[in-house]
Formats: sequence, C-alpha cells, structure tokens
Amino acid sequence: MNGRDLSDPIMEMYLFESSQLLEQLETTILDCEQAASFSAHAVNEIFRHMHTLKGSAAMMQYMGIAEVAHAIEDLFHFIRENIEQQLDYRLLSDLVLKVGDFIKAEINKISFGHHPEESATSIIASIKQYLDELKQAKDSGMNAYKAHIRFQQDCEMENIRAFNVIHRLKDISRSFHHDPPDLLEDEKSIEAIRKQGFHIFFESDKSYQEVHGFFMETAFLEQLDLSHSEPIGVQVVIAVEEADESIELPDWPEEREMQGKLESSSRNAVISVSVSKLDQLLDLVGELVIAEAMVSRRESSGDLEDGTSYHKASGQLRKITGELQDIVMSIRMVPLVSTFHKMRRVARDMCQKLNKDVDIRIIGEDTELDKNIIDQISDPLMHLVRNALDHGIESTDERVKTGKNGSGSITLEAKNTGGYVEIVVADDGKGLNLDQIVARARENGLLGEQDANLTEKELYGMIFLPGFSTKERITEFSGRGVGMDVVSRNIEGVGGVISVESKWLAGTSITMKIPLTLAIIDGMNVRVGTANYTVPTTSIKESFKPKLSDIITDPDGNEMIMVRGHCYPILRLHERFHSHNGLTSFEAGIFVMLEQDGKSLCLFVDELLGQQQVVVKTLPRYIKQVIQREGLAGCTLLGDGSISLILDVADLMGTNRNRGMQALAHNR
Repeated sequence: MNGRDLSDPIMEMYLFESSQLLEQLETTILDCEQAASFSAHAVNEIFRHMHTLKGSAAMMQYMGIAEVAHAIEDLFHFIRENIEQQLDYRLLSDLVLKVGDFIKAEINKISFGHHPEESATSIIASIKQYLDELKQAKDSGMNAYKAHIRFQQDCEMENIRAFNVIHRLKDISRSFHHDPPDLLEDEKSIEAIRKQGFHIFFESDKSYQEVHGFFMETAFLEQLDLSHSEPIGVQVVIAVEEADESIELPDWPEEREMQGKLESSSRNAVISVSVSKLDQLLDLVGELVIAEAMVSRRESSGDLEDGTSYHKASGQLRKITGELQDIVMSIRMVPLVSTFHKMRRVARDMCQKLNKDVDIRIIGEDTELDKNIIDQISDPLMHLVRNALDHGIESTDERVKTGKNGSGSITLEAKNTGGYVEIVVADDGKGLNLDQIVARARENGLLGEQDANLTEKELYGMIFLPGFSTKERITEFSGRGVGMDVVSRNIEGVGGVISVESKWLAGTSITMKIPLTLAIIDGMNVRVGTANYTVPTTSIKESFKPKLSDIITDPDGNEMIMVRGHCYPILRLHERFHSHNGLTSFEAGIFVMLEQDGKSLCLFVDELLGQQQVVVKTLPRYIKQVIQREGLAGCTLLGDGSISLILDVADLMGTNRNRGMQALAHNR
C-alpha cells in the first residue's frame, strides 16, 4: 500500500473517481452489448476511461491496477486503429467486464485498508493473448463466424440435415468445428439439435452478407443466428475472482482499528455537486451574514421597540434560512441513474447463468433521492431484480408455450409523488400463485382464523415475512426463505413502505414508496401526558373529537371506533410508550387518523401542538435505554428546547395488525 490514510483527501478523491469511472465503463459495455456492436465512440470512451484509471493508479503507486488498465488500453488502441475489423462483441464484453471486476475488487480492498495486488500477470497475459489473436486474424484476412441453426419442427433427420450443411460449408470455409460433434454415429445428436439447435464455428474469407446468404439456402431452416466470432482456437481465460462489493474484513489484529477508519471514511463520503448549486449556497451564506448583522444591530442598540423594523429583519432571516435549508438538501440529492444501471449488470450475469433472455427497461432514472437513502435501498433493489429473474421470468421455452415473447422484460421505474419517490420493479413473468402463497403461509403457521378477510394485496405481502418462500428448489439465487423480509425491513428503515401486485401468468409489480429525504420532514407535534411526539403529516388523514357512542370494544378488549360507517382500530399512545399523566377518557382528548399503504389507525393523544418542519435526529443513547424503540423513527428538538419523539407510522401499523384485521372484518 502507498501509506496514505483513508481520510486523506487525495485518497478519498482517488476512490471516488475510480468508482465513478468503473460505473461509466460498465454502462458503456452493457450499451455496446445491447447494440450488438462496439461503435467508434464507445471504443474511444473505453480507451479514455482505462487511460485515466491507469494514470491515477500509477500516481497512487497501485501498480497492479495500473498495469491491467494499461493492457486494456493497448487492446482498445489496436481496436480503435482497426475499427473496421469484425469483433465478437459478447466475448469482448466478457473480457472488459471481468477486468473491470478485478479493478473494482482491488479498489474495494484499498477502501477497506487492505493491500491491493502488486501485479496481475495472469490477467495481463490473457489480455495480450487476445490482442495477439486479433492481430493474427487481421494479418490472415480471414473472418471468424459462429452460427446457431434451428430446423423446422417435425422435419425429421436433423442430424443428416446438419451434416449436409457442414459438407456444403467446406467449400467456403476452413478450421471449423460444430456442436454436437458426432452427427452420424451418435444417436443422441438428433435430440440435442432439436432442443439446443446446431452450433457451428468456422473461418472464411467471405463477407458476412455472403455467409448469411449461404445459410439461408438451407432446407427446412427455421431460425439462423449468425455473428462474428473470435479466430478458431482463441481461448481467453481470465483468472479473476468475482468482485464482491461487500468484502468482509478478516479477523486480523488491526481489524478493530481499521473498522474505525472505515467508519470515518464513510462519514466523509464524496458526492458530485453541481457548481451552480455551490454558487447559490455561497450567495445565500452572504445574505445570511447580512441578515444576521441587521438583527444583531437592533438587539445591541436596544431598538426592539420598533416592532415593524425588527420583524422585517427577523422575517428576512427566516426566509434566507429556509432557502439555505432547501439548497443544502438539494446538494444531498442524487439521481438514481447509477443505482438503476448497476441492475443491468446484475441481470446480464444472471441471464448467462440461468440461460434466460431478459431485457431491462429503465424509466425515470433522473429522479433524485437523498444519498443516504440511495445507499440503503441499493441492496433491496438488487434483491428484487434477482428475485424477478429467478422466480418470475420463465425460461424461453416456457414463455413460447404460453404465447409470450421468448425474451422476458423487467422494468425499473422511478417517479415523484409528493414528498415521496415511488420505485417500481415490474416483470412480465409468470406472476405469484396466490393459492400457493396461502397454502405455504398456513403450513408455516403464518395465517390464522383472524386473517380470513385479508385482501389480495395483504396476502401477497406475506412474501415479506421472515422465512417465507414458495421456491421448491434451492438455487444459488433463492429458495432459502431469506431476503424478502430483509428487503421489507430496509425499506421500512428509511420510512418507506413496500407493496406487491401480481397477476398469474401476466407478471408481478413491486412498489417501494420512499421519502425524498430522512433529514427534514413536515410533522404534527402532539402531546401525551408530559411527553411530546411528532407525527409525519404525510400519514395524517384527519383529526377529530370522538363520541363515546362510536367506540366499540370486542370480547378480547380491543378498542375500535366507527367513523362514517367504517371501523378503525385505536392505539392509545400513552399506553404504547408508557407516558405519564396521559388522558384516559376519549372525550377529553383527540383522535388523529393515520393512513399508510392502505391501512388505517386512530391515534389517541391529549392535544395537538401544531405543525412544523422538524430535523430528524437519531435517538440519544439515554432514550434508547429507557423506552421501546419499536414505533419510533428518531427524535427532534422543538423551538422551546424540548425533545419530541418522531413516530414510525409503518411500525405502529405493524404492531397493531391484529386489531386492524378485526376492524377490517367489521367493515365487511
């Protein structure tokens, strides 16, 4: 290692810029793969990225990264100078992505305070071998092709027809091989061709159009996929371990000290900020200084009797403070584009392993969220995409049998809805089997008699319960009953809610509704006994004085209230958090009706104190030790210096679930 501390500004900038370049590199490669070609613009862009990665790594004395980047730079320099040469875009994509994964893993090592590789001989040798083969192919004047043929169904004698193609191909090609290899002696070759098609790899001096025309003359031809390939015999093997962005620290003696450095580094995380926003911030700070001086001058001169002048100065101060708050919050806002495009790589790699063809559609990638929230939803989003690929999207054969397009589709969409952002992961797969979900829930004891009136939406929500899975076969991607409950907890942890809609054989849509920021919220302050609480206004439907005649108590002692013909569960806040001196008579207090994710709850409090914007703080340690944390999202300081606890409405809804189900039964 170069000896730099992780908190060194130069180190922070190196890690940030390298990560940004790797993300851009990955996006470019995936775009090329989707377009089935490497354009001159893309080649130049990849060359520039690698040149920058090489230079910055050499400056930081990370020679292993610098040498690998230099080898890829040489490769793309040759490709740039010989852009007319035909390339196998998939093989080249695999090569660059694996090298990118190697560099990403090395960057992760550095960010965790570990030593990166001093050299990468095997990787560099593989890149040079690939480059040498390209040069040989250029000198030989031969083009390498690969063809995938499918014959018409029920044409019979597929092996003889494949042999005839090979016999004719000898006239225009050389150095070919095919799969299955034994067409005449091996009886299994017929079934293999029917199921998987006939694959041929060969070299020819003919143009693509000439070769394509040759294959189109084949009798009983159903489908032809013809593309340029690497010269026969090229085997590019890259000895790179899969990059893991969540590298665990080994149990080294310095691990505890290093963990402290990492926490410090994460607090100093770098984000890109528009220069125009910084200019606005600088202007507002200047105005703030002037406004503060005006107020201070009137205080020091005792000129407070002139109420108009003083209120004008303080009003200007409040206005600037509000604008300052808005601009600072906007600086924390980051578009979802990077997070969404990471999912393309996840989908690509899984499709190769699962042998599925899936298209990722991205909508609303410029939608912005607080950086801290984006960091916390990246893993849940990745899990939902993996789940859609593994559980939802069927194999090509299954899709064709049900009349669908052989290629599946997953849509990632983000859109603003008031103070929230909705992120939707939708697929056109087989959907969720509601009967199977209910049966599995009953097997696991997750459904009882009180749940007989659950809606479809609530039943689909069972997939987020711990240990729930309908997957019969465990794979490397799913089936262990873990993951979806973590997704739900993470989304709720940032103040969001998650819901599922599905239609059998038509697809599934999972929606995450997430607040724009965790730092500042609009809240209604309420008093319960001697304690103050803040309720997010986005969850408040109405407030009202109750009538005792509307109160219902069931045989189990659960309290509910009838409001305009509908029954709602009641939560006494003083009982939930053991507040002292709280009112017990409903007529003396007030009800606040909360609504979130289709569920409703009536909160009984002593009085409403008023609405204001509050700054969300984590709970102090002494508060955590004396109260239940469930149902609380944090705390804030009020104008008089007192502490108000911020309620987590989604959590309160969960703790009141049984009452809600009984109220739902009354409504029906």
